[in-house]
Amino acid sequence: MKQQNIRRLVLGGVLVALATVLSFIQVYHLPQGGSITACSMLPIMLFGYLCGTKWGLAAGFVHSVIQLLVGLGDLKTITGGALVGSILLDYLLAFTVLGLAGIFRNIIKQRGVSFTLGCLVAGLLRYLCSFLSGWILWGEYADQNFSPMLAGMTGNTLACFYSLIYNGSYMVPEIIITCVVAFLIMQTAGGQLQKLAGEAQA
Repeated sequence: MKQQNIRRLVLGGVLVALATVLSFIQVYHLPQGGSITACSMLPIMLFGYLCGTKWGLAAGFVHSVIQLLVGLGDLKTITGGALVGSILLDYLLAFTVLGLAGIFRNIIKQRGVSFTLGCLVAGLLRYLCSFLSGWILWGEYADQNFSPMLAGMTGNTLACFYSLIYNGSYMVPEIIITCVVAFLIMQTAGGQLQKLAGEAQA
């Protein structure tokens, strides 16, 4: 058991580091925050699949703290409840949920399908966190970034749809790319990855 835990910690450390590096490789960055990265969610999702959701959530939380430290500059002008809400929704919860990508592993036996569906669910949960943050915390700025697509909307309705569209503009492509790559990886190297993880599996 001790050796298993050591293997899990080492594997988790490597994949958290990889996720952090990939998060700096941004294909597209939006002016008010959010970006499409080089599959930076995938390493945490893979760890959650190989080692189980408990370990996956732990790795996701560590990754969330690192992302929070990296993004401290974006929070320096925020105070009070908005600061607490942003830390929770934009960082701690948003990245921790990526560790849930292994939830279908023992339900669906086909590795590619199981992992891809898990990545989809985990990615959508992160999108939900970003959406709630944009709607609840930053909805007042929707009027300043008005889009013709939202003509006729005001107040809470405008904030809701603006957050849905704004966060979806980077999260949806990120989720799709991640799911495609996850499926290809598991189809071509799933067996080798599980053998590599070996005793690190839950």
